[in-house]
Formats: sequence, structure tokens, C-alpha cells
Amino acid sequence: MSIWNKKLSLDDLNSMAKNTAIENLGIKLTKMGDDTLIGEMPVNSKSHQIHGILHGGASVLFAETLGSLAGVMACKEGFTAVGLEINANHLKGVKDGVVVGVASAIHIGRSTHVWDIKISHKESGKIVCASRLTVAVIKE
Repeated sequence: MSIWNKKLSLDDLNSMAKNTAIENLGIKLTKMGDDTLIGEMPVNSKSHQIHGILHGGASVLFAETLGSLAGVMACKEGFTAVGLEINANHLKGVKDGVVVGVASAIHIGRSTHVWDIKISHKESGKIVCASRLTVAVIKE
């Protein structure tokens, strides 16, 4: 059974990224399961820190993008989700390739949601970042 209350397609969600940090980092949503939202982000000079590896802030932006958009989709009509708190554990450095993020719900409540976001290196399959996002549910 699907947890999504809003009928937005991947194209709809990706079009919301125009002229944002999401677009600047090359983040694309690629799949929507019944209870997961999946996306990809290239690892390149736009997302590197000074040592030539994926910047932790880019990973957090990616995680918050996935969790927040999943939250928006899970909200009932007339409501939306905004980030309230995020944490991230950076587990492995990545120099290039693509990272894949998977957001899944831990809790979907009336006033808050909690999302688990795992980011893995597409080429090696190793987890790069484990994140947890709490969003507030507010009226649109």
C-alpha cells in the first residue's frame, strides 16, 4: 500500500528543482516506490570539498531534498512538509561517480514525519552517508 497522498510524478518533482541548489548539484529523482523515494547525485567538482571528495554538506543537502520531497508527497492535500532537524553520519569518502539516495519513512504523523535516508556510492554499493530527517507538517 502506498504512503503517498499527493499525486505528483517524478517529472513534477524534478521540475520543482529548477533554479535551486538541487538543480545546481545535479540531483535527479529517479524512482518512487510505494514507500520510498530514490534519487541520484553526481560526485564532481560541484559537490567536492577541498580534498577532492564528496562534501558532507552536499550529502546533507541531497538527504534533505529526498526526505523533504518524500514528506511533501506523504502529506494530505492542503499540507506540506518543511525541514525541522537533520543529522548525518558521513561513513565513506567518494571522489567520483554517482551517489544514490533512498528515503523511507520511519514515522508519518499529523504534525511531523521522520525519514531515514541512506546514500550509497552507485559504483561500489557502499554506504556513504546515513541520515535522519524530521520534517514539520504545515498548512500550505
